[in-house]
Amino acid sequence: MDRLGRMQLFTRIVERGSFAAAAADLGLARSTVTAAIKQLEDDIGVRLLERTTRHVTPTLDGRGFYERCLSILADVDEAENIFRDAQPRGLLRVDAHPHLTRTLLVPRLHEFLDRYPLIDLQIGQGDRLVDLVREGVDCAIRAGELEDTGLIMRRLGQLTEITCASPAYIEKHGMPRSPDELEGHQAVGFISSRTGQIMPLEFTVDGELRHVTLPCRLTVNNSDTMVDLARQGYGLMQAPRYRFRDDLEAGRLVEVLADFPPSPTPLSALYPQNRQLSPRVRVFIDWIARVFAEAEL
Repeated sequence: MDRLGRMQLFTRIVERGSFAAAAADLGLARSTVTAAIKQLEDDIGVRLLERTTRHVTPTLDGRGFYERCLSILADVDEAENIFRDAQPRGLLRVDAHPHLTRTLLVPRLHEFLDRYPLIDLQIGQGDRLVDLVREGVDCAIRAGELEDTGLIMRRLGQLTEITCASPAYIEKHGMPRSPDELEGHQAVGFISSRTGQIMPLEFTVDGELRHVTLPCRLTVNNSDTMVDLARQGYGLMQAPRYRFRDDLEAGRLVEVLADFPPSPTPLSALYPQNRQLSPRVRVFIDWIARVFAEAEL
């Protein structure tokens, strides 16, 4: 392994916090990884990594060297793209919500794969927040207002939110004409992965956002389960309109309080700073931005 390869390996170990995970990512034997890092430390003359039985962290010198490596590797990548065919290549790890992936991305994935035949795509799906650097994820698609995570964020659009319930629920509890008529109603509670609390319902009243907390006999932390429970008549719920398109057309759900909509939910792409010049990440985010711009969100 040459010096540039050792630098690439070192940055992956820092990001993954593990020799084994970095070896798996790069398709290397563990013994090769250990020997390469020892050679790198011998060449530089300083200890770069602190090793424990569970984790690997950079030393103070290692952290400084990591930042320099990111800059050097980005310059090399950019220079190579200028003089070769500039086709993005390699494995791209993406994380997105399961329903968004199935509904909006999967039907059009062939466009991306046909356009970039040298990119292999690995898609993780879940409601939870992932640690992009620690888990080796190149890009995550997330909905909602995001805290400052030190990641680079690109806004992709907004999801139109609506309030829904099943016809059976409305028949039993009545159709409210305004948020003031929600007494006696109940909701399917959804626990936010960010706060750990049940999210209140939102309604726009006279240009201002009003939060309403209804009784919840059933509370879940999975959005697919929440939709299933709403279909079965367990209460009101709010989620992006694109999720309910088929249910509304089939009559499994009806929209409630359409004149008092929740606030729209921003949709964003997140990626680590050291991925900002990666051709794979750049072309994927450009493509997914077009997909969302053309979708009925």
